[in-house]
Amino acid sequence: MKKQSNNNILPKPDFVFRKKNYVVMAIGLAVIALGFILMAGGGSDDPNVFNPEIYNFRRIRLAPTIVLIGFGIEVYAILLNPNKKKKQ
Repeated sequence: MKKQSNNNILPKPDFVFRKKNYVVMAIGLAVIALGFILMAGGGSDDPNVFNPEIYNFRRIRLAPTIVLIGFGIEVYAILLNPNKKKKQ
């Protein structure tokens, strides 16, 4: 009997995340970036002039909420198990 050599077989790398995890992570990063873009601006070009636009709804309420939603999506992407089988 001949023994077969297993030297040519490389172990397949076992990644923690799958493609679905990375797609959801990319969506979360895009939502976080959108929140920070909405926070930008509102300042005055002249430091001696106060611009009350810095305290509008978009910068104080909407943008931080969107950033927090993006962080929630990131947590979901990390905890997502794409290998879970559905019971039928």
